[in-house]
Amino acid sequence: LAALALVFPMVMLQQMLSSGAMGGGVSSAISRAIGAGQTDRAATLAMHATVIGGLAGVFFTVLFLVAGPMIYRTLGGQGAVLDGALLYSNTVFLGATGIWLTNTFASVVRGTGNMRVSSATLLGVAAAQICIGGALGLGLGPFPNLGLRGVALGQALAFTGGAIFFTWYLLSGRAKLDIRPGSVVYSKDMFADILKVGAIACLSPLQSVLSVLVMTGFVARFGTEALAGYGIGARLEFLLVPIAFAIGVASVPMVGMAIGADDVPRARRVAWTAGALAALATGLAGLGVFLMPELWARIFSTDPRVIASARSYLVVAGPAFGFFGLGLALYFSSQGSGKMLGPVLAQTVRLVTITVGGAAVVASGGDAAQFFSVVALALVLYGLASSYAVYSVPWGPKAKA
Repeated sequence: LAALALVFPMVMLQQMLSSGAMGGGVSSAISRAIGAGQTDRAATLAMHATVIGGLAGVFFTVLFLVAGPMIYRTLGGQGAVLDGALLYSNTVFLGATGIWLTNTFASVVRGTGNMRVSSATLLGVAAAQICIGGALGLGLGPFPNLGLRGVALGQALAFTGGAIFFTWYLLSGRAKLDIRPGSVVYSKDMFADILKVGAIACLSPLQSVLSVLVMTGFVARFGTEALAGYGIGARLEFLLVPIAFAIGVASVPMVGMAIGADDVPRARRVAWTAGALAALATGLAGLGVFLMPELWARIFSTDPRVIASARSYLVVAGPAFGFFGLGLALYFSSQGSGKMLGPVLAQTVRLVTITVGGAAVVASGGDAAQFFSVVALALVLYGLASSYAVYSVPWGPKAKA
């Protein structure tokens, strides 16, 4: 478990970059082209996206094979834990290209407005990962017991299968894109159309992971019970991400097609609707734990001190969860518009607030409850800054980036 804990953040970061960030850039470019009636351009963009996804996968493989030992030592791994982490990491990142291509192709399909095929395929990949990883990791039936390597192989093989299926689907013409790999002429303009959104969007998950590391570092100063209680509260926050992600990602092709058709009012309506839905869903969850924090905390612990710490976090931060959902949904909607700087800077506002506020609490001899107030403030500012970015930045084909 300790070895998995070291590698898991890196695996999740790769998922966020390939699916939510760069994947959003792919969906944005393709949906804007389709909205403008340029289906040939959309098909060509799909091939450019394939190159980006393939190269990114190779980069991650080389990065973690070469620098993996240094990365996991920096995170505290040593001895048997480090050996286990490297065994898992080397195996799972050998399949990085399959992961990047699967998420890239899913984003291509999503960009055409077809959410059903992309979602169903990714669900199938997840199910296959569980089955294959479980069989190889535990040695079920006729399968060998490969331990951590088997679990990692489950992910690598499942996503490779997903990439193969998506390749067949896209080349079959069922995606309504006439993709002809042999006749594609690659151009800087096409790469730039994807990267002007995807590359900038990648800064957001990087800042998000850094925010988690900074928060964990500050809370650890207040003791083991405070850290455990914060971890219980943060679990709920992590569970809210897929809700806001699902709503936000669904808005990307809708916003992109409206922008491509030069229907900016519709694009903004879609963005604000997505933001409102995500804020409502995550806000209701936050309200629930604000009113009944122990109901969630007792699922994970019976220690009174840990429960008290979790209660302290949930009562303070719970009411701010709606702003978190709002900001995350608007981040994805902005991908469809092609204007990403504002939402990314909103994540920077959150990171700076946590860092500066946390340092001030520690310097003044404050307690965990005061730091939790800083975390809540950071969530509120994130949502407000994202809203201001969407409100103030001009959208449309003729607007400057």
